[in-house]
Amino acid sequence: MNPDLQKIFDGKRALRRELAALPVAEKLRMLDALRERELAIRGQTVPAELTTGSEADPVSKPYTSTSEPAS
Repeated sequence: MNPDLQKIFDGKRALRRELAALPVAEKLRMLDALRERELAIRGQTVPAELTTGSEADPVSKPYTSTSEPAS
């Protein structure tokens, strides 16, 4: 195996061990930061149903199209 590739794999394993050792609260903080970053990249705000909790999980909602597929 290429020594550079082995170095990359070793670094990935070390990072995974470090992340696994973090407390749950820190992992949740990191998740919130990633969500905020993703929204900033997309240039959108958080949909109301995600902040209020009044709607079902949008991921589990089936996709319904209002237009007919092109033939």
